[in-house]
Amino acid sequence: MALLLSIHTDIMIFRIFFTLGFMLAIDLYAYQAFKTVFRSSATPYVYWGITIAYVVFSITLAAMMTSGKVEYRYLSLLMGASILLAVPKLIAIGPLLIEDVVRLGQYIFRGVTTQPTVMPERRAFISKLALGLAAIPFLGIIDGIWKGRYRYRVISHTLEYEDLPDAFDGFTIAQISDIHSGSFDNTAKVQYGVDMVTELGADCIVFTGDMVNNTASEAEPWIPVFQRLKAKSGIFSILGNHDYGDYWRFPSPEAKVANMDRLKEIHTEMGMDLLLNDSRYFERNGERLYLAGVENWGLPPFPQYGDLNTALEQIPEDAFTVLLSHDPSHFDAEVKQHLNKIHLTLSGHTHGMQFGIEIPGWIKWSPVKFKYPKWAGLYPEQDGRILHVNRGFGFLAFPGRVGMWPEITHITLKKKAAV
Repeated sequence: MALLLSIHTDIMIFRIFFTLGFMLAIDLYAYQAFKTVFRSSATPYVYWGITIAYVVFSITLAAMMTSGKVEYRYLSLLMGASILLAVPKLIAIGPLLIEDVVRLGQYIFRGVTTQPTVMPERRAFISKLALGLAAIPFLGIIDGIWKGRYRYRVISHTLEYEDLPDAFDGFTIAQISDIHSGSFDNTAKVQYGVDMVTELGADCIVFTGDMVNNTASEAEPWIPVFQRLKAKSGIFSILGNHDYGDYWRFPSPEAKVANMDRLKEIHTEMGMDLLLNDSRYFERNGERLYLAGVENWGLPPFPQYGDLNTALEQIPEDAFTVLLSHDPSHFDAEVKQHLNKIHLTLSGHTHGMQFGIEIPGWIKWSPVKFKYPKWAGLYPEQDGRILHVNRGFGFLAFPGRVGMWPEITHITLKKKAAV
């Protein structure tokens, strides 16, 4: 799909050339390891041939952006190629730097002691070590692009509350988030993930924002796929920061409004009840469980369209409430201290940065933690308010996921026996 000129085209072009310069700098240094290990006459042609192809591709995309049209898949491909080429080389540079410090020290020492001042040669062992270490992220990134972005997994949680209405003991919620339909390129695999959600047999399914990357047209081809979602008590959704079209240049303000209207229609056509600072309730045996949904609310520079008070207007202060709010920063900023006790907040937005290391019970790490303290999984507060951050169903920009697989959350609410 050809995309219209982005509002941030000038910034994107700057980033392309900045990345290009950075890549060339690390290429020059990382090449030392390759030429030490691979002494074939073909080594420089292969190594620099790949670099030249990357440079040509980058400059071509920058030129296409200035003309006003570029296909998203090419930008995504450039992002994938940049990460695939840069990260392993950065890892390889570490041992080379340490070796060069030692070599420089030896050179200086020889000069001081009047020995022949010849810079010691690089040791093949260090270069082999550098390339061996670089191979780990290289293979991981290839797997993340080839398989990882569609490696859907179900993560289940059982949450106990003393004040959960008896009629809702065992109530289940399936959550997906951050579909980013404009990034998808495999209908069969997306359909497989959607069917995984339906097969959970949840009482309700919730989608916590970012249906698209920029425009409603991205979601059009995927309407039949997401119509396969089924839940006993309904499917509910909210908007994320990407859904408003704020990162895109529309030909007129009216076109932007029309785009937003169309996206809302698509939610309906997919069978989703879109909550725009509004609420719904489920009723069983005369008892109610409330579901509220706010429009996107994020810390600057992200927009704050959400109005929590409006969303909670029809909900009694002491009612059991589940809130859908796209950005997890909303939880600490407004939700957890609200007069209404919001028992469970379901968010997304972070994607777990689509990169991280997770070993249950031992480690959970991603660079996104430096931006969002609450970035994936459960975060309980002492007063019984819990935030859950979904790692996302889709992917954005980088066309892959490394160690941070797409998530389908299955939550079971249980009545906790009073002590």
